[in-house]
Amino acid sequence: MSMKEFILRLLRGIEQKDVPREYLPLVDDLIRHKIIKVDGKILKISSKYRVGKVDIARNGTGFLEVIGQKSKDLLIEPEHLNGAGRGDLVIAKRIFGGQGRPKAKVVYILEKAFRFSVAYFDKQNGLFFNVKNEVPIVVKASKKSLKELPDHTVVKVDNEAGIIVEVLGVLEDPKVDEKISLALYNKKEEFPPEAELEASAYPDEIVPELYPNRVDLTHLPFCTIDPITAKDHDDAIYYDVESRTLYVAIADVSEYVPPMGPIDKEAKERGFSIYLPHKSIPMLPRKLSEGICSLKEGVERLAYVAKIELDENLEPKKEELIEAIIKSRRKYSYDRVDEFLAGKMENIDETDKEILKYLMPLYDVTTKLRQKRLQKGFEFTNPEIRMVLDENQELVETVIETETPSHGLIEDCMLLANKATAKMFDFGIFRTHEEPAMEKIEELLDELANVGIFTKEFNTIHELFLYIQKEADRLGIKEHVDRLLIRTQKQAGYTAENIGHFGLGFEKYTHFTSPIRRYSDLTLHRLLKAIQREDKKQLDYILKNIEPLTVRISELEREAAKVEWDFMDRKFARWAKKNIGKRFEAVVTDPESTPIAQLDDTIKGARIFLPQAEVELFDRVVVEISDANLATTKIYAKVVEKLNV
Repeated sequence: MSMKEFILRLLRGIEQKDVPREYLPLVDDLIRHKIIKVDGKILKISSKYRVGKVDIARNGTGFLEVIGQKSKDLLIEPEHLNGAGRGDLVIAKRIFGGQGRPKAKVVYILEKAFRFSVAYFDKQNGLFFNVKNEVPIVVKASKKSLKELPDHTVVKVDNEAGIIVEVLGVLEDPKVDEKISLALYNKKEEFPPEAELEASAYPDEIVPELYPNRVDLTHLPFCTIDPITAKDHDDAIYYDVESRTLYVAIADVSEYVPPMGPIDKEAKERGFSIYLPHKSIPMLPRKLSEGICSLKEGVERLAYVAKIELDENLEPKKEELIEAIIKSRRKYSYDRVDEFLAGKMENIDETDKEILKYLMPLYDVTTKLRQKRLQKGFEFTNPEIRMVLDENQELVETVIETETPSHGLIEDCMLLANKATAKMFDFGIFRTHEEPAMEKIEELLDELANVGIFTKEFNTIHELFLYIQKEADRLGIKEHVDRLLIRTQKQAGYTAENIGHFGLGFEKYTHFTSPIRRYSDLTLHRLLKAIQREDKKQLDYILKNIEPLTVRISELEREAAKVEWDFMDRKFARWAKKNIGKRFEAVVTDPESTPIAQLDDTIKGARIFLPQAEVELFDRVVVEISDANLATTKIYAKVVEKLNV
């Protein structure tokens, strides 16, 4: 259990017998400081205190982002930080009296934000510099050992002890980028031996006779539709045209990952699979994620199946969950299904014909479902950039991946399954997305006014956003404006209480369809099975721990994304270093203080800093790359021409 999860339980109250052994000294200390109140057998943090993460502004003023309690962020004067730094998890005491924003002072640091740092060694002056900001880091090491280190050696440092825990490589080597990105967020590829041992005990194929209580759906011609490189197949679909019944079969991971076992502990620690351009860092050992759990073509697999019968208006008429055995008939890539949907039927066999009998009508159904969904939800143009690397892990090209008809077909099938399962409980694990704050919308409207989009009054934010998108489309800047609209919104996350999903326009929504790569979905499967089996003991256990778990999973999701972004930034910086003096087209995405542009040329997506440039939002410019820093990943350029003036 992470520190944050434990503290969230303490905020609500926890029985003394339920305190994990590793937190007993902390509890004793908090009782001594009178931060924890003891009421019989129940331990609870006193209402005088707030728990949260510290953020620090440039002027040194701190802010407490309160967690686990309904409270606004609290201001912390510099003299009341008491040694807390940005990102630290702390306990603070409210300060009452005086005017202005509510204040607090830090009374206890629970956990430092950054246990590890990544630094490189500058041999010339014998110092280590943090790769994120090039601030010097104090490292305990003998002069003799430092002498043996090559220049620009990259190391992982334990911040508390000030010692090197791992040598990652040399900054100039492209293959060090992956190690840096993982180390920055304390991620790893290798699984603990006990998790690998547990995984190795599972067979490569299932024996159906061992599962007499499962529903046999192997007669249905399911198919999987994934990226061409996919090895882990979470979901398969089948559609019964006559009865308008959709079957969404999901890998039954919970059958292979018992709670609190070695694999489960590691999966909970990871939270998500991480996808880099050249490899994946899976949440589960590959023996499971690419083996017995994966819904591979032509083999029987255990699946948790959402069966959804639609009425003539395509509204769900009957929804049920089935523990089943399925056999996928065909593994399709998105590209192959797009060919079918475009009418290209070359080189098809009998299996293809059998699947196409339902796939083509299903596409019509999902197209209509999407049209209905967009009456309340949104569709943003946010193309993904896929990097192509050579064998030396150098950037060769970027490919823009836009959503195609096959992506839309699968997405709307998954949305139906996620919505159906969200209806089955009122407290558990929801995927939620709040409406944007009014201050953010006001900032957005100011920015849009600068590019000629003026808005009138609207009844709802949905109506406002649709109008903005229509105007942006008219001006030919929809892709850029959509990025601003995304930036204006709060991040989606996981919560135990349902607060709806603004972006999708759904009142109730969860994540059911990817248990191989998301711990949230694995947890949901356990919850749903406990409900279906009326297993009160298991259900109580899951729900007792669900709230802190949702907070932790939301954090892990952001960390996984940051690893992926950091890796891409490192590849862009390495490419830019080789292209200093060359000119490329870019679009200004942030004109404030130090303007930022996004490369939009043969290579797309790199962020470029334009010091002293006088530019406006969405200006299309030609930039000349002047410098690139391999450690911080910052790329600098000067504007040599404006193209749309």
